[in-house]
Amino acid sequence: MSHGDESGYGNDSGRNDDAYSTIGGTRQTRTRLPDGGGGDGYGTPRRPARTSRSLVTVVGVVVLLIAAIAFANMGGGRGDGDADNGSGSAGSKPGSSSTAATGTKPVTGKNGSIPSGFAHDEQGAQSAASNYAVALVSADILKSSRRAEIVRQVFVPARVDELEANFNRAYNKEFLSKIGLDENGNAAAGMTYVSRTAPVGTKVTQSAGASATVEVWCTGVFGTAGVSSTNPVSSDWFTMTLRLQWDRNDWKVDSFSQKEGPAPVNTDRTASNADEIAKAVEEYGGFTYAR
Repeated sequence: MSHGDESGYGNDSGRNDDAYSTIGGTRQTRTRLPDGGGGDGYGTPRRPARTSRSLVTVVGVVVLLIAAIAFANMGGGRGDGDADNGSGSAGSKPGSSSTAATGTKPVTGKNGSIPSGFAHDEQGAQSAASNYAVALVSADILKSSRRAEIVRQVFVPARVDELEANFNRAYNKEFLSKIGLDENGNAAAGMTYVSRTAPVGTKVTQSAGASATVEVWCTGVFGTAGVSSTNPVSSDWFTMTLRLQWDRNDWKVDSFSQKEGPAPVNTDRTASNADEIAKAVEEYGGFTYAR
């Protein structure tokens, strides 16, 4: 789920090297969901050998997810060039505190199921970006009953109607059917659709009072768990760039984009079976992230 190096929603949200990237739990984009274009965003881990037919099917689903995300990301947003200004240039050496936790406690407020009430500073922007990245690549954004709520909770009001319409077009019945979900974003009986993202680290690349650009390095698992699944759960590594605006006493997303990696070398660990994966998703809850 990355956009062409950084495609994004809004004008540059995406996940692959495609102008459209992965968002929503489709990311295969992995849901890399709204992934657009290029790669699939899912960094597939080494696992037991699959038949060539299964591999072709998985790759096809990933490409579809990325294209959908890219489509949703289309719109009028800022160009990717904006993200390169400000504090964390690629060539600069990290400061002694760049990889250390700030010690600031997570926010206690929630807007629906998504954390809210972030501090109006760089630490707050990084915390907001981390939690919003998790929501934008979740399985819930594929569900018609939850999508509008997530978009309204995460994005600035001026972008809500446009992005909600784009997401609805991207996650239409045909698209959902191709990844094994019904028109409401639900998996078939006996199957569990998985789209879980975990932020690994954040970096502020631009900060100017009422705006901030934050890169969130993420890993995640995406796919459908089930004995007859043609889209097995796999892992992925990607970086989301979120452009934030300070709006109504909180950070909100103006646009975002995604790109693949950085990804570590995969181990030879044996893959768990579908039942183990489905059970883990049901039993292990998520986190509120703080920088």
